[in-house]
Order: sequence, then C-alpha cells, then structure tokens
Amino acid sequence: MNPVTWTRQAQEGAARAGVLHTPHGDVPTPVFMPVGTRASVKGLDAADLERLDAPIMLANTYHLMLRPGTELIQQMGGLHEFMAWRRPVLTDSGGYQVFSLNPRISEEGAVFRSIYDGSKVSLTPEEAVLHQERLGADIAMVLDICLALPSPIQDLEEASERTLRWSRRALAAHRRRDQALFGIVQGGVDPDLRRRSARATAELGFLGFGIGGLSVGESAADRNLALEACVPELPPHLPRYLMGVGDSSGMLDAIARGVDMFDCVWPTRLARHGKVLGWNGDYNLRAGAYAHDERPLDPGCDCLACGRYTRSYLRHLLRVGELTAKRLVSIHNLTYATRLMATARRAILDGEFNRFRGEFGGTGVSQQGSGTLV
Repeated sequence: MNPVTWTRQAQEGAARAGVLHTPHGDVPTPVFMPVGTRASVKGLDAADLERLDAPIMLANTYHLMLRPGTELIQQMGGLHEFMAWRRPVLTDSGGYQVFSLNPRISEEGAVFRSIYDGSKVSLTPEEAVLHQERLGADIAMVLDICLALPSPIQDLEEASERTLRWSRRALAAHRRRDQALFGIVQGGVDPDLRRRSARATAELGFLGFGIGGLSVGESAADRNLALEACVPELPPHLPRYLMGVGDSSGMLDAIARGVDMFDCVWPTRLARHGKVLGWNGDYNLRAGAYAHDERPLDPGCDCLACGRYTRSYLRHLLRVGELTAKRLVSIHNLTYATRLMATARRAILDGEFNRFRGEFGGTGVSQQGSGTLV
C-alpha cells in the first residue's frame, strides 16, 4: 500500500479536483501549502495555521539539517511532534538552495557554505533523502538542479539530465515506507526539454511529481507553455506539484493546465511589507489613504485580522514596526490563498472553473512585477 495516493473527484478540461491521502490526513486539492522554512511560518504558529484551515505545510531540509539538525528533530519525534503540527508535511530537498546559494555542483552533489557559520556543507541525493527520512515528512522531494531563467539551452539540458540521474539515486536510497518520494521535472521553458524530462521522470515510478525550475525569471506565458508541455506526460492518477508559485493568476493558470499543489513564501513575504491580498485586488497598507480607514483588510474575509481590526489600526502597527501587524497580515494573506484554492476546487466540482477563472480575471497580486514592497 502506497503511503500517499491521490483520488480524482472531478475534472473540467485539464483542471482537476481531488483528495491527496497521506499518513497524517487527507488534503483536498487544488491546495496551497504555506512555507515553514525552518519548521515555522514566519510569525505564525501551528494553531494559527489550523485556524485558517491550512491542510498541509512545507518545511525546508537544507535549513533544518543545519539548525537544529535532523537527528535532533528525529529524536524529538519527527517534524510533526517537533512543531506540534498534526496535519501533513511536505519537505523540500534543498534543491532551491542549489539555485539561490550558488554552491559548487558535481556529479556527487552540492557543496555549500553554511548560511549560519560559513562551514562547508555537503548535500548529495542520498543525504537529502536521509535527512527527510529523519524529519518524517509525509512527502519528500528528490534533490534537483534549478537554474535561473533565461539560461543557455545546453545548461538546461545538462541540469535536467543530472536531476534525472540524481533522481535514480534518491529512489535507490529511499527506505521509509510511510513516506512518499516525489520526483522533479526540470527543463526550463523549452517545451521539448520539459516533455523529455517529464516522460523520463514519470518512468522512474515516483508517487507524485514536482514541476521545478519555474518562477525563476520567466514570463507567465513561457511558464504556461512549459506546463502545457510537461503535464500531459505525467501519470494522470498521481499528484502534480508546481514548486514555488503562489500568486493568484499563476496558480489559476496552472490549475487550468492540470496542477494540484502549490507552495510559495509570497503571501507572507508580501504581508511583512504591508501588501494585502484580497478578492478585489491587492494594495499596500502603508499608503496614506488607509490612515483613517475603518474597514477590515478585506470586507469579505472572516480571518482573525479582518474579524477584529481596522485598516487604520494595522497600518499604524506596520508603520511603527510592531510585529503584531506582520503576523496579522500574514494570517490574512494565507487565509486568502487557502480560500482561493478552496473556491477553485468548488468551481471544478461544480463544472464552473472556466467561468470562475474568467470572472476572477486579473485580480490578485502578480508574482512578476507586483510593485514596490517597501
């Protein structure tokens, strides 16, 4: 019996509604996963995430293997016990740090300098699996190579082929039977590379698939073309996870092309800079126009922030540097992202997704060029 499975409930075009079954509970899809990089979403705790009804969260292997160490977390009962979070967890492998921290890459793996003390840190495909087995996440990811876009086609092809070789090594190393290991499709925005990577990765027999190497400098149109190339090559009965995308239009575009899962720091990063997401568009709460505004952040929202506080008050807290403001706006933005996915899911179940997506139009924040964050 596989530890993680996915059941399709409805489909409209390529858009799918389903349920992801995991050892720590079921997750309705499409779903947005809040990012708790260091086993915590910045400024929030597990109770906050439960109140806004986040069904699953993400944590980062690279950061946790450095502080506090995956052996310690294993000794404390694994991530679920360590965080006091009873719902499912997905762990990234550290592949994004291969992109962001510019380590030395060889066929063996990656060698970093620790962001904490500068010491040399090795991460191989096998070590990434071992760390994630210690963490005890429901879903673990293979170590992959993600390049900034645009990149030369030969570099993208080399990264894609190495990711595939690392994927075989990760599968061979994976032993934990109550944890699913997902493969990752690479290939930049080249449709042929994407198709080839997806086809070859699917043949390895993973229980789900990440689509990586996007939201790293490409246009929305190019990202959509990459998805159209690779998603049809993935098994229709398994979950598909677009890594690092969390803006409203980007997620809806991807759902329309058959994607089920998303994660991004975007909603909480925006919140810490005063950017508010809402059904009528996003806005910067620091603007003077909100100094005397008695309305909630979003009149249609019943989150903790909207149910009690005014824009005027939260703007004041932001301007004087009170951490409470960052927490409350983060709660609101994550509530928005969670409910956007729930609404998209309901629309698919009702056969109304295309209509909903059309009515939604350009509202919400765009990940590419969302305006000044300060």
